[in-house]
Amino acid sequence: MLKPSHKIRLLTVCGLTLAGAIALPSMPAAAQMMGTAKPSRPAADIAEDAARKPGMMLRFANVKAGQRVVEILPGGGYFTRVLSAAVGPRGTVVAVIPRESDPLRKLVREPGRGNVKLQIGALADLARAGPADVVWTSRNYHDLKGGDASADLADQVNRAAFAALKPGGIYMVSDHSAAAGSGTRDAGSLHRIDAEAVKTEVQAAGFVLDGESDLLANAGDDRTKPVFDPAVQGKTDQFVLRFRKPK
Repeated sequence: MLKPSHKIRLLTVCGLTLAGAIALPSMPAAAQMMGTAKPSRPAADIAEDAARKPGMMLRFANVKAGQRVVEILPGGGYFTRVLSAAVGPRGTVVAVIPRESDPLRKLVREPGRGNVKLQIGALADLARAGPADVVWTSRNYHDLKGGDASADLADQVNRAAFAALKPGGIYMVSDHSAAAGSGTRDAGSLHRIDAEAVKTEVQAAGFVLDGESDLLANAGDDRTKPVFDPAVQGKTDQFVLRFRKPK
């Protein structure tokens, strides 16, 4: 696939992009922005921080206090809590899920989570969660492929993300990397997807590829094992892509 001339590749070095350092506010404001302020996050979430690098991910996605963030398929809510702390009481996080989720129902009742809302229903309807500054999905894009998903679900979700975002808004996509050139072949079996396939699909919805990072890369993962295999679970090679809706 030809790479568009406007593509900017930003490799993360110690949490800062090569495009320039981002100054952090003083503590405790820095902890609030990075989504790691205590005591509102469970110990199990905090134990994952070294591998998932939440503060650096937020910086790469340009998440700021007061923003409205729409999160697609938040799972157990790891990044929901991170994003909630980052946007603060003047911001909002809308978690979009296709069906009821007990973990997320409990999450929205946690102290300090008044800025988190649930939108339960078809993922293709996520546009009604906007207008958003950021749409975010982590480790779940592959779930839009195969299985019970309709053949065009990913296309529907990408178009809905485009509609949900304000002009200039960010669509942040990270997932477990599949072998180069494999496309969507391993989405159902290994829970992985090729980053190039994601780029093609998301850009077809009107987005511009604004940056990519090796923040969650792991050369020790050969991308041939299912992500729940004990040999790679929690330490898979992952891609991080930042798309932007043109103004």
